[in-house]
Amino acid sequence: MIKDDVIIFGNYRWLVLDVKEGEALIITEEIIALRWYHARFVDVVWADCDVRRFLNNKFYHQFSRDEKAAIITATNENPNNPWFSTNGGNATTDKVFLLSLEEACLYFGDSKARLQHKSNQTWSIDDENNSKRQAKYGNDFHWWRLRSPGYYGRTAASISKNGHVYVRGNGVHGRPRDGGGLRPALWLKLRHDN
Repeated sequence: MIKDDVIIFGNYRWLVLDVKEGEALIITEEIIALRWYHARFVDVVWADCDVRRFLNNKFYHQFSRDEKAAIITATNENPNNPWFSTNGGNATTDKVFLLSLEEACLYFGDSKARLQHKSNQTWSIDDENNSKRQAKYGNDFHWWRLRSPGYYGRTAASISKNGHVYVRGNGVHGRPRDGGGLRPALWLKLRHDN
């Protein structure tokens, strides 16, 4: 297994983002659901949001016993928003998670340098890696959520349907009306057959 492979795990197709020391970071190839980041429009960080509970409970429990045994519990850092300094909250341990701004910029063509410097792109990163970040829900490209905060505590960063990294973010609840797309990610233990 190498970066950019597509694999089947559980009921989904997953894109391999990284492989190291017998483990692979994978993300669903497409958006699997539309869901609010949180049930109310309030300040909330990843550690406390409803979508984190959904991914680590209902979504996680879709997997078989053997599949669950292959999912590695990850310790995720949750940095403050690099453009607006919005609080990202404490580190979390997750079976399933959304990518952070930093991870989305690193693994989809590496736009990390642009994440650290606003230049004249006030709200988003629009660059040569846009097409790598695009994802479909059904037949159409759709925006999807990240776990990082947006420009204040009631927003969370996202990727637009055009593949732009929306550092300013979308509301955690209320608007846009569809809630936003989910592309779960997880670390997978790789089998070593002798």
